[in-house]
Amino acid sequence: MLFDSQRLLLIAGPCSLENEGVCRAVATKLQALASAHPELNIIFKGSFDKANRTSLGGDRGTGMQEGLRLLALIKRDFGFPVLTDIHERQQAATVAEVCDVLQIPAFLCRQTDLLLAAAATGRVVNVKKGQFLSPQEMEFVVAKLRDGQAAEIWQTERGTTFGYQNLVVDMRSFAMMKALGYPAIFDATHSVQLPGAAGGKTGGKREFVPPLARAALAAGADGLFVETHPDPANAISDGPNMIPLEELPQMIASCLAVWRAVRS
Repeated sequence: MLFDSQRLLLIAGPCSLENEGVCRAVATKLQALASAHPELNIIFKGSFDKANRTSLGGDRGTGMQEGLRLLALIKRDFGFPVLTDIHERQQAATVAEVCDVLQIPAFLCRQTDLLLAAAATGRVVNVKKGQFLSPQEMEFVVAKLRDGQAAEIWQTERGTTFGYQNLVVDMRSFAMMKALGYPAIFDATHSVQLPGAAGGKTGGKREFVPPLARAALAAGADGLFVETHPDPANAISDGPNMIPLEELPQMIASCLAVWRAVRS
C-alpha cells in the first residue's frame, strides 16, 4: 500500500504543471523536507489540465502529453510517487502508465464511469469530496470505487460551499469519512478558495491555510494536500491560495508537531 498509517501523508506540488523549472524547484524543496522529516510520506502532485477554470480565458496548463512527461521526470529524478487529476474516463489508462495516484476532482466525484475507470487501472484513487456533498454521502462514492475493485482508496476533504463564493470546513468530516474505512486527507489550500470571487477567477486566503491544516490534523486527518509554488503571484492558477515555497518548511514543521501530539 502507498498509504502508511505510521507516517504523515503529504501530497504537495504546484496547482498546474507549468514547466520543468517550477517542478524541479518544488521537488527539490520537498526532497529537503523528506530528509529533515523521515515521518513524512510525500507524493508530488501537479495538474496537466485545469478543466474547470472559472472563465474560458483561464490558462489550462500543459496538456496531458507534456504534463505526464514532467511527472515522469520528477518520479525518475527525485524518486517521489506522483499524482494528477483525470477528468475523462478515457484518460485513466494512459495516466496510470506514469502516475501512482489518480485523483478525481471534487466536481466529478459522483461520475460513475470516471470512478470505475480509475479503479480499473490498479492505481491508488484519491477522490475529493464535492463542495456540494456532506461527509456521510462519501459512503456512496467510495462504494463505487470499492465495487470497481480499486487497489487503494483515499478521500479528500476540500471544503463545503457556504453561501456564495465561500467555503467552510466542518472538522467533523474527518471522523465521518474515516468511519467509512479509508484514509481522510485535508486539502488545505483549496479549502481557502473564494470561488469565482476575483473577477472571472477564483480568489483565496492563503493566510488561513496553516491554522486550518493544524486543526484538521488535530481532528484526525490522515494527511495533507498542499499546493505550493516558488512565485504564487505569477502562477497560472490558484495563486491566491497556494503557499509560497519558501514558507512551506515552517508550515509543515508546525503541522508535524500537531500530528505527533495527537498520536501520542
